[in-house]
Amino acid sequence: MTLATNTFPGLPQFPVTEVLPELLSTLESNMRGVLEAPPGAGKTTLVPLALLQAAWRKEGKILVLEPRRLATRAAAQRMADLLGEPLGQTVGYWIRMEHVVSAQTKIEVVTEGILTRLLQEDPALEGIAAVIFDEFHERSLQADLGLALALDTQAVLRPDLRLLIMSATLDAASIGKWLKAPVVRSEGRLYSVETHYLTNAEVAAAGNWPSERLVNLVPKTIRQALDQHSEGDVLVFLPGMGEMRRVAEKLDNTLSPATDLHLLHGDLVLSKQVAAIQPAPAGRRKVVLATSIAETSLTIEGVRIVVDGGYARVPEFVPRTGLTTLVTIPVSKAAADQRRGRAGRLAPGTCYRLWSTADQLQLPERQTPEICEADLTGLALELAIWGIKDVASLSWLDVPPAAAMHLAKELLLRLEAINKTGKPTAHGKALAPLGLPPRLGHLVIRGTQLGLGATACALAALLSEKDVIKPIQGNWGNAQPDLHLRLEIISGKRPPVPGYTIDENALRRVRDQAQHLRQRIREQHKTIAPDHAGILTALAYPDRLAQRESSGRVRLISGHRALLPTELFGEAEYYGIAHLDLGKQPRVLLAAPITKEEVLEHFLDQAEETQEVRWDSATDRIIAKRFLRLGAIILEEKALSTPDPNKILEVLLEVLRERGIERLQWSVEAERTRQRLAYLHLLHPANWPDVSDKNLNESIEEWLGPHLHGMRSLEQVSKLNLKEILLSNLSWAQQQEMERLAPEYYEVPTGSKIPLDYSNPEAPVLAVRLQEVFGLLDTPLIGGGKTPLLLHLLSPASRPVQVTRDLRSFWTTGYFDVRKDLRGRYPKHHWPEDPLTASPVRGVKRKTQK
Repeated sequence: MTLATNTFPGLPQFPVTEVLPELLSTLESNMRGVLEAPPGAGKTTLVPLALLQAAWRKEGKILVLEPRRLATRAAAQRMADLLGEPLGQTVGYWIRMEHVVSAQTKIEVVTEGILTRLLQEDPALEGIAAVIFDEFHERSLQADLGLALALDTQAVLRPDLRLLIMSATLDAASIGKWLKAPVVRSEGRLYSVETHYLTNAEVAAAGNWPSERLVNLVPKTIRQALDQHSEGDVLVFLPGMGEMRRVAEKLDNTLSPATDLHLLHGDLVLSKQVAAIQPAPAGRRKVVLATSIAETSLTIEGVRIVVDGGYARVPEFVPRTGLTTLVTIPVSKAAADQRRGRAGRLAPGTCYRLWSTADQLQLPERQTPEICEADLTGLALELAIWGIKDVASLSWLDVPPAAAMHLAKELLLRLEAINKTGKPTAHGKALAPLGLPPRLGHLVIRGTQLGLGATACALAALLSEKDVIKPIQGNWGNAQPDLHLRLEIISGKRPPVPGYTIDENALRRVRDQAQHLRQRIREQHKTIAPDHAGILTALAYPDRLAQRESSGRVRLISGHRALLPTELFGEAEYYGIAHLDLGKQPRVLLAAPITKEEVLEHFLDQAEETQEVRWDSATDRIIAKRFLRLGAIILEEKALSTPDPNKILEVLLEVLRERGIERLQWSVEAERTRQRLAYLHLLHPANWPDVSDKNLNESIEEWLGPHLHGMRSLEQVSKLNLKEILLSNLSWAQQQEMERLAPEYYEVPTGSKIPLDYSNPEAPVLAVRLQEVFGLLDTPLIGGGKTPLLLHLLSPASRPVQVTRDLRSFWTTGYFDVRKDLRGRYPKHHWPEDPLTASPVRGVKRKTQK
């Protein structure tokens, strides 16, 4: 079958025209197909028109999916122009808040999420003959979900449904193999593009951060390109609106009067989008600053020069925190080739890549599919409504990650969108058709039930669109997170705050979206109540409820901490948080205060009452409290009058373990008892306890624990009689045996009971005045006669004069030298010539006996 050019006279001849007969033939005999065609081949425009000729279409519609709203409208407009018709006749389109079709519409260009909505409403897709997935290489989450559901429909309900995958940089062979579909290739007709790279020195001098590098390099490169090339418009790729504004500010008043500067993004009013896409007027040139939106689908007339900043801004979901943040990453090689191709669609062109050839080698081949990195809450809800319990039962190019799916289901449970078995609730089924993420859909429905429908719609629109305020030049680093004031701006009750200006385009879109949502839920009232921003935000983001921890700092329900200028909110205690920046120092981007009464009213069922018994190092006491907690947030705190005694004992023992046994208040008697036990353990390890620091610390629960009941402080512990505690762990027989083997005192010949020193268990000491052991022939023994005491023989002044374990040897040898010395120092004391027969003497002084 060939394209009947006489049916649509005046259709342009694009490169894809040559393969249209093959494509039509393929889809005649196959339910699935893959078309690979380079940028500018005309596939988006001509393929849907060609499929109108297919006999299998009968009267069915052709649905064309585009990844972006701007591309959706532009593609429909281009086809309608080729047919010489207004939009809404043969060709229509459907994007959020805009549905331009009629009874005559045969081709409907839609954003990718709309296919999911159509499938959920009518799984058989009655009246639709084919679904075309355009620019599928972008691998958006909605495209992957839509294809998985469409394949399921094709397998079960609509075996006649045609599915066509189209892409410029897709690995068509792999996709074709996975789909079991033939691949049709169009060689295309891309003109040569001269490509320039930076030197390593230029890269190093431009700065380390993407924004810094782009603001330094892009304006200079644009001016250089305009000077070096006298023809052609310039298309500039930047990661986001912030960089576009900064570059525009630097270019302001530096371009020639004949050069127009355009910003191209999805939030622009239609007239400005058209101006950016259409050719520049005769005698003028244009510079278009765009995001990745301009990589595919859109044909921007007149472009011969591309300046590629080399970065893209993509959402990144962090399962650990459950938060999604936008991150700036280098583009893939495939995306860079797409961008460069924009310069060679109409004639030979030039591409300036703002990175080095060495950097080019390090770029990934393709971007990671969104389904592998995104928040899957919306996908999980759609699958639940579709009736899928096992996500692997559908056909996926990349199966959704299990961790992200688990978190998604947990959030859906918290939002009451599914039950514990995973089935959708009536509330969950009501969320999906709103065309909002589940959080915001929940916000709208619950807000309406609270009588705050208009406010909920405005807030949901605000959180799904661009911010309505933007910082004035030079104020980029200052944060203004207050959602309350934004609702006041939306309602027209507040001028912009100092340092900021109102983004009129964003404000228009938010108001339009809010009105659209009010119509969807049949909300009659329009009055916005900004004071309820906090509770509505918390309903949408229950996992981001926060409590002020200190001025300028909050603690989230998850336990994470973030910076928030709480002084802007009068140091309120609780906050509903919508957006966070998860950089090195996490900070809150959008929030509103919420009262404790509101928290208790709406989240009390999620709160948990706990008891906490812990050590207070400031007072060296155990404190016991009852807490009402919402995750890491403490809603109420009261002293606990009757805490669990076992928990108190556990905490006290842990503190004592940490501080060490040596920190206990050991009296002299207790220390001596412990030393005697240490000696006995050394003498008979199997019969006597180990009282070393290490063992007492490890076994503290057994020997000390029973004596700690009722205690809450170290002061109370310090009053314990540790000697009695140690002895209480011995039997009566052991205590008697202890007195026999390791006596506390030794009675010397004078009758004095001298305490023994067991500080060194290997050598117990008897320190006694020499005169009190006259007549004692041999060294005393303890331990049942196994251990000779180490004798410290003292002078009358209690100073050591001899240390010995062999008393008999001392009397016969060493004593006489000691005697000479002592007689000189203590002449009034008796120093007999024969100590073995002399009577022992007690006391310090005694007259010399003749």
